[in-house]
Amino acid sequence: MTMWTRIAVAAAALTGAAAMLGVGALDSPEKDAGNAQSETYALDFTMPRLEGSEQRLDAFKGKVVLIVNTASKCGLTPQYAGLEAMYEKYKDQGLVILGFPANNFNGQEPGTDKEISAFCTKNFGITFPMFSKISVKGKDMHPLYQRLTHMPAPIAGEVMWNFQKYLVDRSGNVVAKFHPTVKPEDPALVSQVEALLADKG
Repeated sequence: MTMWTRIAVAAAALTGAAAMLGVGALDSPEKDAGNAQSETYALDFTMPRLEGSEQRLDAFKGKVVLIVNTASKCGLTPQYAGLEAMYEKYKDQGLVILGFPANNFNGQEPGTDKEISAFCTKNFGITFPMFSKISVKGKDMHPLYQRLTHMPAPIAGEVMWNFQKYLVDRSGNVVAKFHPTVKPEDPALVSQVEALLADKG
């Protein structure tokens, strides 16, 4: 084997090793092939609404999306009022809020989908889309939240509590994460929402 042959073989081996490392580094749930170019894409799921109908999340592509895990018996539950106020104020400009009830934190969302729907309507007049109860943490975590929690920093990381918020741009990519205690009317959140709404793409 000549020196140049040995160099070519070594280069091929290094290329193969790099490709294997690249695949292994993709530490995220399965991606829709059409969106594989973006590790922050979040809308390639179909999920049931509270009333039972199936909802494709990519139907919201082109809008600014705020994803929130919710609960009915939490100290942060009053944030529902702020979320609804935000939705009413900005929905005609292209904002949609997606609520995902979850019972992962101290059993603070114990109700059925029907009970959750009644609670949200009676107490807060919620009109933004609410989805069937899921898990946002642990071994039974829904694939949507597997995706969200395995995105590149600073989006990555586990859900800390009820009412954690993920802000999604009009292309379907997550651009910011907000701590559960950040209220919907917080200027830091509002300013980013308004900036994304102003960007018509």
